[in-house]
Amino acid sequence: MTARFALSSLALAGALVGGSAGVHAAETPAVVLVHGAFADGSDWAKVIPLLQAKGIKVTAVQYGLDSLANDAATTRRVIADQPGKVVLVGHSWGGMVISEAGTSDKVAALVYVAAFAPAVGEAAGDLGKGYPTPPGIAKLVADSQGWLSLPPAALAEDFAQDVPAAQAAVMAATQSPIKASAFGDKATAAAWTSRPSWYIVASNDHMIAPDLERAFAKKIGATTTTLATSHVPQQSKPADVANVILAAVAASTK
Repeated sequence: MTARFALSSLALAGALVGGSAGVHAAETPAVVLVHGAFADGSDWAKVIPLLQAKGIKVTAVQYGLDSLANDAATTRRVIADQPGKVVLVGHSWGGMVISEAGTSDKVAALVYVAAFAPAVGEAAGDLGKGYPTPPGIAKLVADSQGWLSLPPAALAEDFAQDVPAAQAAVMAATQSPIKASAFGDKATAAAWTSRPSWYIVASNDHMIAPDLERAFAKKIGATTTTLATSHVPQQSKPADVANVILAAVAASTK
Protein backbone atom coordinates (compact mmCIF):
# COMPACT_ATOMS: atom_id res chain seq x y z
CA MET A 1 0.00 0.00 0.00
CA THR A 2 1.44 3.33 -1.03
CA ALA A 3 1.94 6.21 1.38
CA ARG A 4 -0.33 8.39 -0.79
CA PHE A 5 -3.15 5.83 -0.60
CA ALA A 6 -2.77 5.39 3.16
CA LEU A 7 -2.71 9.16 3.70
CA SER A 8 -5.77 9.80 1.58
CA SER A 9 -7.63 6.99 3.33
CA LEU A 10 -6.87 8.42 6.75
CA ALA A 11 -7.86 11.90 5.61
CA LEU A 12 -11.23 10.66 4.41
CA ALA A 13 -11.64 8.67 7.62
CA GLY A 14 -11.05 11.88 9.57
CA ALA A 15 -13.81 13.53 7.61
CA LEU A 16 -16.11 10.65 8.51
CA VAL A 17 -15.23 10.89 12.18
CA GLY A 18 -15.61 14.66 12.31
CA GLY A 19 -18.73 14.99 10.18
CA SER A 20 -22.10 15.28 11.83
CA ALA A 21 -24.20 14.01 8.93
CA GLY A 22 -22.66 10.53 8.84
CA VAL A 23 -22.08 8.45 5.72
CA HIS A 24 -24.76 7.70 3.13
CA ALA A 25 -25.44 3.97 3.38
CA ALA A 26 -25.78 3.51 -0.40
CA GLU A 27 -22.22 4.76 -0.98
CA THR A 28 -20.50 3.02 1.89
CA PRO A 29 -19.54 -0.61 2.60
CA ALA A 30 -21.18 -2.37 5.49
CA VAL A 31 -18.94 -3.48 8.34
CA VAL A 32 -18.98 -7.12 9.47
CA LEU A 33 -17.30 -7.72 12.83
CA VAL A 34 -15.85 -11.15 13.61
CA HIS A 35 -15.08 -12.03 17.22
CA GLY A 36 -12.27 -14.08 18.65
CA ALA A 37 -12.02 -16.97 21.08
CA PHE A 38 -13.27 -16.57 24.65
CA ALA A 39 -15.77 -13.94 23.45
CA ASP A 40 -18.85 -13.50 21.27
CA GLY A 41 -20.28 -10.75 19.12
CA SER A 42 -20.92 -8.53 22.12
CA ASP A 43 -17.16 -8.05 22.37
CA TRP A 44 -17.69 -5.29 19.79
CA ALA A 45 -20.39 -3.51 21.80
CA LYS A 46 -18.30 -0.36 22.34
CA VAL A 47 -17.24 -0.07 18.71
CA ILE A 48 -20.62 -0.73 17.09
CA PRO A 49 -22.35 2.52 18.17
CA LEU A 50 -19.36 4.59 17.03
CA LEU A 51 -19.72 3.15 13.54
CA GLN A 52 -23.51 3.33 13.54
CA ALA A 53 -23.32 7.01 14.47
CA LYS A 54 -21.67 7.55 11.07
CA GLY A 55 -24.54 5.85 9.27
CA ILE A 56 -22.64 2.61 8.66
CA LYS A 57 -24.50 -0.70 8.62
CA VAL A 58 -22.82 -3.00 11.15
CA THR A 59 -23.31 -6.70 11.83
CA ALA A 60 -21.49 -8.73 14.48
CA VAL A 61 -21.13 -12.39 13.56
CA GLN A 62 -22.03 -15.05 16.13
CA TYR A 63 -20.48 -18.47 15.58
CA GLY A 64 -19.64 -21.64 17.47
CA LEU A 65 -15.83 -21.55 17.74
CA ASP A 66 -15.84 -25.26 16.94
CA SER A 67 -13.82 -25.24 13.71
CA LEU A 68 -12.33 -22.86 11.20
CA ALA A 69 -14.53 -24.28 8.44
CA ASN A 70 -17.77 -23.80 10.37
CA ASP A 71 -16.88 -20.33 11.64
CA ALA A 72 -15.91 -19.26 8.11
CA ALA A 73 -19.16 -20.68 6.70
CA THR A 74 -21.19 -18.68 9.21
CA THR A 75 -19.22 -15.55 8.33
CA ARG A 76 -19.72 -16.10 4.59
CA ARG A 77 -23.46 -16.29 5.18
CA VAL A 78 -23.41 -12.93 6.95
CA ILE A 79 -21.29 -11.40 4.17
CA ALA A 80 -23.69 -12.68 1.53
CA ASP A 81 -26.60 -11.06 3.38
CA GLN A 82 -25.11 -7.56 3.16
CA PRO A 83 -26.57 -5.17 0.57
CA GLY A 84 -23.25 -4.24 -1.05
CA LYS A 85 -19.53 -4.19 -0.35
CA VAL A 86 -18.16 -5.21 3.04
CA VAL A 87 -15.25 -4.23 5.27
CA LEU A 88 -14.49 -7.42 7.21
CA VAL A 89 -12.98 -7.00 10.68
CA GLY A 90 -11.53 -9.85 12.74
CA HIS A 91 -10.19 -9.99 16.28
CA SER A 92 -7.73 -12.67 17.42
CA TRP A 93 -9.07 -16.05 16.15
CA GLY A 94 -11.30 -13.91 13.95
CA GLY A 95 -8.23 -13.17 11.85
CA MET A 96 -8.16 -16.83 10.83
CA VAL A 97 -11.82 -16.56 9.92
CA ILE A 98 -11.65 -13.36 7.86
CA SER A 99 -8.61 -14.68 5.99
CA GLU A 100 -10.68 -17.75 5.10
CA ALA A 101 -14.04 -16.08 4.41
CA GLY A 102 -12.80 -12.78 3.01
CA THR A 103 -12.29 -14.01 -0.56
CA SER A 104 -15.91 -13.16 -1.38
CA ASP A 105 -16.27 -10.64 -4.19
CA LYS A 106 -18.25 -8.49 -1.75
CA VAL A 107 -15.29 -8.00 0.61
CA ALA A 108 -13.52 -4.73 -0.17
CA ALA A 109 -11.04 -4.61 2.74
CA LEU A 110 -9.86 -6.48 5.81
CA VAL A 111 -9.09 -5.16 9.29
CA TYR A 112 -7.11 -7.35 11.69
CA VAL A 113 -7.35 -6.46 15.39
CA ALA A 114 -4.62 -8.22 17.42
CA ALA A 115 -5.37 -11.13 15.12
CA PHE A 116 -3.87 -14.13 13.40
CA ALA A 117 -3.12 -13.62 9.70
CA PRO A 118 -2.34 -17.04 8.24
CA ALA A 119 -1.03 -18.03 4.86
CA VAL A 120 -2.65 -20.97 3.08
CA GLY A 121 -1.80 -24.17 4.92
CA GLU A 122 -1.06 -22.50 8.27
CA ALA A 123 -2.95 -23.28 11.48
CA ALA A 124 -3.39 -20.91 14.41
CA GLY A 125 -1.62 -23.35 16.70
CA ASP A 126 1.50 -23.21 14.53
CA LEU A 127 1.72 -19.45 14.07
CA GLY A 128 3.36 -18.66 17.39
CA LYS A 129 6.26 -21.04 17.01
CA GLY A 130 9.52 -19.21 17.45
CA TYR A 131 7.99 -16.72 19.88
CA PRO A 132 7.71 -16.99 23.68
CA THR A 133 4.45 -18.54 24.87
CA PRO A 134 2.19 -15.62 25.88
CA PRO A 135 1.18 -15.68 29.58
CA GLY A 136 -2.52 -16.08 28.85
CA ILE A 137 -2.03 -19.08 26.57
CA ALA A 138 -0.19 -20.89 29.35
CA LYS A 139 -3.26 -20.48 31.60
CA LEU A 140 -5.89 -21.98 29.29
CA VAL A 141 -7.89 -24.84 30.75
CA ALA A 142 -9.69 -27.62 28.86
CA ASP A 143 -12.94 -29.27 29.89
CA SER A 144 -13.71 -32.97 29.49
CA GLN A 145 -14.96 -32.39 25.92
CA GLY A 146 -11.83 -30.55 24.75
CA TRP A 147 -13.09 -26.97 24.87
CA LEU A 148 -10.65 -24.30 26.08
CA SER A 149 -11.46 -21.34 28.31
CA LEU A 150 -9.71 -18.82 30.54
CA PRO A 151 -10.22 -18.86 34.31
CA PRO A 152 -11.59 -15.53 35.58
CA ALA A 153 -8.27 -14.49 37.14
CA ALA A 154 -6.38 -15.26 33.93
CA LEU A 155 -8.88 -13.33 31.83
CA ALA A 156 -8.51 -10.31 34.11
CA GLU A 157 -4.70 -10.52 34.17
CA ASP A 158 -3.85 -11.56 30.62
CA PHE A 159 -6.82 -11.10 28.29
CA ALA A 160 -8.34 -7.80 29.38
CA GLN A 161 -5.95 -6.35 31.95
CA ASP A 162 -6.77 -2.75 30.97
CA VAL A 163 -10.52 -2.80 31.54
CA PRO A 164 -12.26 -2.26 34.91
CA ALA A 165 -12.34 -5.32 37.16
CA ALA A 166 -16.13 -5.48 37.10
CA GLN A 167 -16.13 -5.53 33.31
CA ALA A 168 -13.48 -8.25 33.22
CA ALA A 169 -15.62 -10.33 35.58
CA VAL A 170 -18.57 -10.07 33.19
CA MET A 171 -16.34 -10.96 30.24
CA ALA A 172 -15.15 -14.06 32.12
CA ALA A 173 -18.71 -15.11 32.91
CA THR A 174 -19.91 -14.67 29.32
CA GLN A 175 -16.86 -15.98 27.45
CA SER A 176 -17.34 -18.51 24.66
CA PRO A 177 -14.86 -21.42 24.87
CA ILE A 178 -13.13 -22.58 21.70
CA LYS A 179 -12.68 -26.21 20.73
CA ALA A 180 -9.00 -27.03 21.12
CA SER A 181 -8.92 -28.89 17.82
CA ALA A 182 -9.79 -25.66 15.96
CA PHE A 183 -6.26 -24.43 16.54
CA GLY A 184 -5.07 -27.26 14.30
CA ASP A 185 -7.35 -26.35 11.38
CA LYS A 186 -5.29 -25.18 8.42
CA ALA A 187 -6.26 -22.14 6.36
CA THR A 188 -7.39 -22.95 2.83
CA ALA A 189 -7.48 -19.30 1.72
CA ALA A 190 -5.63 -16.08 2.51
CA ALA A 191 -7.88 -13.18 1.56
CA TRP A 192 -5.21 -10.63 2.49
CA THR A 193 -3.26 -11.57 -0.63
CA SER A 194 -5.91 -9.88 -2.77
CA ARG A 195 -7.52 -7.30 -0.46
CA PRO A 196 -6.14 -4.11 1.11
CA SER A 197 -5.60 -4.72 4.80
CA TRP A 198 -5.30 -2.78 8.04
CA TYR A 199 -3.76 -4.17 11.23
CA ILE A 200 -3.99 -3.06 14.87
CA VAL A 201 -1.05 -4.25 16.98
CA ALA A 202 -1.83 -4.47 20.70
CA SER A 203 1.57 -3.74 22.23
CA ASN A 204 0.65 -5.05 25.71
CA ASP A 205 -0.98 -8.24 24.45
CA HIS A 206 -0.62 -11.31 26.69
CA MET A 207 -2.49 -13.69 24.34
CA ILE A 208 -0.65 -13.19 21.03
CA ALA A 209 2.95 -11.99 21.18
CA PRO A 210 3.09 -8.35 20.04
CA ASP A 211 6.17 -9.12 17.94
CA LEU A 212 4.17 -11.82 16.17
CA GLU A 213 1.41 -9.30 15.49
CA ARG A 214 3.98 -6.92 14.01
CA ALA A 215 5.24 -9.78 11.84
CA PHE A 216 1.70 -10.48 10.63
CA ALA A 217 1.16 -6.82 9.76
CA LYS A 218 4.41 -6.71 7.80
CA LYS A 219 3.70 -9.99 6.02
CA ILE A 220 0.30 -8.89 4.75
CA GLY A 221 1.45 -5.37 3.84
CA ALA A 222 -1.11 -3.80 6.14
CA THR A 223 -1.57 -0.19 7.08
CA THR A 224 -0.58 -0.60 10.73
CA THR A 225 -1.66 1.12 13.93
CA THR A 226 -0.11 0.26 17.31
CA LEU A 227 -2.18 0.71 20.45
CA ALA A 228 -0.81 0.31 23.98
CA THR A 229 -3.55 -2.10 25.04
CA SER A 230 -4.28 -5.61 26.17
CA HIS A 231 -5.54 -8.24 23.76
CA VAL A 232 -8.89 -6.43 23.52
CA PRO A 233 -8.33 -2.88 22.20
CA GLN A 234 -11.96 -2.88 21.09
CA GLN A 235 -12.84 -2.88 24.79
CA SER A 236 -10.21 -0.52 26.19
CA LYS A 237 -9.76 1.89 23.26
CA PRO A 238 -12.89 1.51 21.14
CA ALA A 239 -12.63 4.95 19.51
CA ASP A 240 -9.14 4.18 18.23
CA VAL A 241 -10.32 0.86 16.84
CA ALA A 242 -13.34 2.53 15.23
CA ASN A 243 -11.03 5.08 13.58
CA VAL A 244 -8.99 2.34 11.93
CA ILE A 245 -12.17 0.66 10.69
CA LEU A 246 -13.38 4.01 9.37
CA ALA A 247 -10.12 4.40 7.47
CA ALA A 248 -10.78 1.07 5.76
CA VAL A 249 -14.37 2.11 5.06
CA ALA A 250 -13.19 5.44 3.65
CA ALA A 251 -10.70 3.75 1.34
CA SER A 252 -13.42 1.39 0.11
CA THR A 253 -16.13 4.03 -0.42
CA LYS A 254 -16.93 4.90 -4.03
